[in-house]
Amino acid sequence: MARPLRIGTRGSAMALYQANLVRDRLAAAHPALAAPDAVEIVVIRTTGDRVQNRLLAEIGGKGLFTKEIEEALLDRRVDLAVHSLKDMETVLPAGLAIVCVLPRDDPRDVLVTRNGARLDTLPPGTRIGTASLRRKAQLLRRRPDLAPAPIRGNIDTRLAKLAGGECDGLLLALCGLQRLGRTDVATEILPVEAMLPAVGQGALAIEARADDAPLRETLAPLHHAESAACVAAERAMLAALDGSCRTPIAGFADLGTAGLRLRALLLAPDGSAERHAEGSGAAADAAALGRDIGERLRRAAGPEFGLG
Repeated sequence: MARPLRIGTRGSAMALYQANLVRDRLAAAHPALAAPDAVEIVVIRTTGDRVQNRLLAEIGGKGLFTKEIEEALLDRRVDLAVHSLKDMETVLPAGLAIVCVLPRDDPRDVLVTRNGARLDTLPPGTRIGTASLRRKAQLLRRRPDLAPAPIRGNIDTRLAKLAGGECDGLLLALCGLQRLGRTDVATEILPVEAMLPAVGQGALAIEARADDAPLRETLAPLHHAESAACVAAERAMLAALDGSCRTPIAGFADLGTAGLRLRALLLAPDGSAERHAEGSGAAADAAALGRDIGERLRRAAGPEFGLG
């Protein structure tokens, strides 16, 4: 190659871990990319990184973690971008596409508490820090006597706020703790039946220019078709609901002997109501299954769910 293959990423410890993971897997798949200067990691600071004192719903949504990186792709300043798939908008900018999905990590959420109490044993009024409306609504649905507290920042920042007494517990993604080697802080891993994950949680996606066929070929050894089918169903469900970051929506698809199963949940922001739907189908029909589940939820929803 005349120049390095440039990977665009945010600058957090988590994002850099993910970008380096992709670089290492590319080097393992293509010996030419193992050369010291063959792959360059380009750090791009996003609006979501700069504004840490307000919830995403107040400043424009989860796309604020990808906007500047996508601009760099379109301007050809980078060749590919590595994202946590749950941070990506359901509709991508024209000319860009998800061209590779890595094998999905554990999608579950965890509870971290200072005193080691589990979710069912927390005293009423316990302050649980989370910036996720999905986690907040499901928490209140199960334990309406708890007190969700808005909290943002990377994992180390949130753990420091917990230690400093700003909250009594945290809800976090298990995969994030695993990637940073911090699973020791987890008090309780919450099953998906108790806390349905965010769409795409646990999956890493590579975004690139849609017409870059050579790059797609380069990334092919990294692509995991089963994970891609699961997240395609989840994202199609979310798109059918036209969900925003002001609407708590959860969705999780998995592949088994009976095919692909998608579970989806729509909640009122205060956890006072919910609608759920489930369906199964062939992995090849993942997007159609997701659209069907999303449309069923939309038909069942009332005004309390805040859909457009």
